[in-house]
Amino acid sequence: MDDRLFRTVMGKFATGVTVITTSTNDKVHGMTANAFMSVSLNPKLILISIGNHANMKKYIEESGKFTVNILSKEQQEESQYFAGQLNEKREIQFQWIAGVPILPRSIANIVCDVYESHLAGDHTLFIGEVKDIHTEDGDPLTFYRGKYDCITS
Repeated sequence: MDDRLFRTVMGKFATGVTVITTSTNDKVHGMTANAFMSVSLNPKLILISIGNHANMKKYIEESGKFTVNILSKEQQEESQYFAGQLNEKREIQFQWIAGVPILPRSIANIVCDVYESHLAGDHTLFIGEVKDIHTEDGDPLTFYRGKYDCITS
């Protein structure tokens, strides 16, 4: 099968939208991602998948910490910004939990220490041990077949 067919089929799996954030040398870094899942309840572990050529990989390796910010339906622009789809520079106001930046207005922020990492093809899987969480009411931003949408309650 070719790469395009594979991407098309993977796009048929509706996902939530997250922005992964971390900080190195007093600078915040963020990246839009939908490759996120829970792994374990005891200990509380989650998993993110980061491309090996993405700058975020080296930032997470350097900091040893990251946050998964689960976006609300009102945060499509933040998703586009951190995906590099918006060209204009924006001043993003972050909040901080346990020394890690979070995106306010997200429906959930999951703060993690890197527990393990595993090379898997052209990506690295980072397993994060959950250190803190914050949650808000709201409807999630979703992504399906290359387009944003939302689920309303």
